[in-house]
Amino acid sequence: MATTEVSRPTLLLVHGAWHGLWCWEKLELQLIADGWATRTVGLPSAARSGLPTAEPLAGIHTDAQTVLKALEDIKGPVVVVGHSYGGIPVTQAIADASNVCHVIYLAAYQLDVDESLYGFHGAPEPEFATGVIQPAEESVAVAAFYADVPEEEAARAVQKLVPQSVRSFSERVTQAGWRTIPSTYIICEQDKALPSQEQEKLAARANAVHRLQSSHSPFLSMPSKLAALLACIAHGSRPAY
Repeated sequence: MATTEVSRPTLLLVHGAWHGLWCWEKLELQLIADGWATRTVGLPSAARSGLPTAEPLAGIHTDAQTVLKALEDIKGPVVVVGHSYGGIPVTQAIADASNVCHVIYLAAYQLDVDESLYGFHGAPEPEFATGVIQPAEESVAVAAFYADVPEEEAARAVQKLVPQSVRSFSERVTQAGWRTIPSTYIICEQDKALPSQEQEKLAARANAVHRLQSSHSPFLSMPSKLAALLACIAHGSRPAY
């Protein structure tokens, strides 16, 4: 095997709010077919059935510890891909990781220290960050997340959404790994969940910016194109140690 193939980093995929590992399946198949090693991590703030429901529910810091544990289990360099809310615990976690060579924010929250998701949008942070936010009804969720996904597939995706903890939207970032690790932002131009104007503000913090003509979930609507873009970014990454 060629040296360039041996030195390829692993891609760690971190999903957003209300979602789960299932959302990466099409993208993973494409990446694996192209010779990339992938890992995924399920965030505990997405309250899947069977998980503890006693307060306090998981927030960004619990999610970040889950991401960090996944990174520790990977040998060699890693490119971390955070989607939407997933960018927040990724930002927190990679500051403590020694093997992350690049971080990619896919229509994601590239927050800085002392920022929260609510705060970024100018919304008040609740005094008591308890409870969950239920997924939106099907028509609203499809319009926000899956506007360019085939209708039947979008309907199936909505059925897989789960409640998301309020705490995850209100807790603040305490360390920003992208300040020391190279970062790339992928703006989804047709996004209705996190509009491109908001993404532009976040992308200004990244070292490089790319754009896709997609809605919020290109891993479902254009997995081949997204895989090719991630591969292009990852090929240029170098180990940080």
